[in-house]
Amino acid sequence: MSRINCDLLVIGAGSGGLSVAAGASQMGADVVLLEGHKMGGDCLNYGCVPSKALLASAKVAYQQGHAQSFGVSDQQPQVDYAAAKDHVHDVIDTIAPVDSQERFEGFGVTVIREFGSFLSPTEVQAGDHVLTARRIVIATGSAPFVPPVPGLDQVPYETNETIFDLREQPRHLLIIGGGPIGMEMAQAHIRLGSKVTVLEGAKALGRDDPEAAAVVLEALRGEGVEIVEGALAAEISGEVGAIKVKTQDGRSFKGSHLLMAVGRKSNIDRLNLAAGGIEPSRTGIKVDAGLRTSNRRVYAIGDVAGSLQFTHVAGYHAGVIIRSALFGLPSKASEVHIPRATYTDPELAQVGLIEAEARERFGSKLEIARFDYHHNDRALSERKAKGFAKVMVVKGRPVGATIVGHQAGELISLWSLALANRLKMSQVAAMVAPYPTIGEVNKRVAGAYFSPRLFDSQFVKRAVRFVQRWIP
Repeated sequence: MSRINCDLLVIGAGSGGLSVAAGASQMGADVVLLEGHKMGGDCLNYGCVPSKALLASAKVAYQQGHAQSFGVSDQQPQVDYAAAKDHVHDVIDTIAPVDSQERFEGFGVTVIREFGSFLSPTEVQAGDHVLTARRIVIATGSAPFVPPVPGLDQVPYETNETIFDLREQPRHLLIIGGGPIGMEMAQAHIRLGSKVTVLEGAKALGRDDPEAAAVVLEALRGEGVEIVEGALAAEISGEVGAIKVKTQDGRSFKGSHLLMAVGRKSNIDRLNLAAGGIEPSRTGIKVDAGLRTSNRRVYAIGDVAGSLQFTHVAGYHAGVIIRSALFGLPSKASEVHIPRATYTDPELAQVGLIEAEARERFGSKLEIARFDYHHNDRALSERKAKGFAKVMVVKGRPVGATIVGHQAGELISLWSLALANRLKMSQVAAMVAPYPTIGEVNKRVAGAYFSPRLFDSQFVKRAVRFVQRWIP
């Protein structure tokens, strides 16, 4: 058993862990990185990257069959499902070197391909190594949560960790879970030629703004996705090619393949947190505002910190703790400006408070600025005119934004910037967007906040008439 001492020990080589390791090492710290599975974590191998690659294949197939309105003949797409998966893995392989062991060793990081487990509040075992570090960062991420539905353990099923390796196209894909993962995979597969049924125990996209979610759900239903809400799975049975899901209200649904997409759970089982003096939480590891655990030498970031489970959150957390762990400076994480996006077509993106939350918190002080996509010339030219942007405003400052429509995931970044820096609506309205772009949506929704003040104000009209009377 060898012993290793270092300044910083990072457990987990996903997005957050890699960001911490790279930053700390290049700033002069002695860093050890542990990874018992794949470099790049869930995002590269099973999440963000493969899902967006599969959606891209599906988008091309859909465009072939819906080109007539552009003056191009519709063509029935000839989908090769296995080749689409080859595209997915080619994208993963192209990005993988950025997250590779060799690259991080080039930064000076010591990479050990083993899982880490606490032996004490100051020691972690990884294979044949015992490591002691001045600071430790837990960045072990999350995995698919598979609920204990009766019969599920006897039936073949997919999760996001397996579906991208599936080579046989599902004839009829049953998806349990109507959240972002379920909706993205539903649209990808319906466009690639599968029949798709989504079973959601409560409301599909239930954590999102209901008005915006309705636009997405209408679009998916219009493409042929069957979305069944209030359908809580009670029993699952069948075999390969013939799966049956029975819901609590007695309904039955049959399909050839089953995808479980009901949520995620933090990866903490291997860590032996008790030995490390680290208190777990209901959703992962308990942390304070600075992302420290109950063991003051140990931080937890990303999915395992039990908060918003997004790759960009893990990257943000990495920046927060580098300031604290390397420089000893106070640093706190905030969720106010963290955006989230669902990459369906149309996309759905949000940051800050949704309308219902803002109304509950601010009451009559809240104002809503809104702009519809069908007033955007670029959206009209590309026949992407469904959707809207709305911004929740209190005393001239945005407190939240919801965008549903073409490129919503790109547009929401501006409102994250506004919330992070407490910008006023006047500052957003002052920007100039090139014409014609989808980006004008943000300019116009900010302008919509001021339109009633300028065009419906009798004071403004009287002032203009007075000035015009006296200007030579």
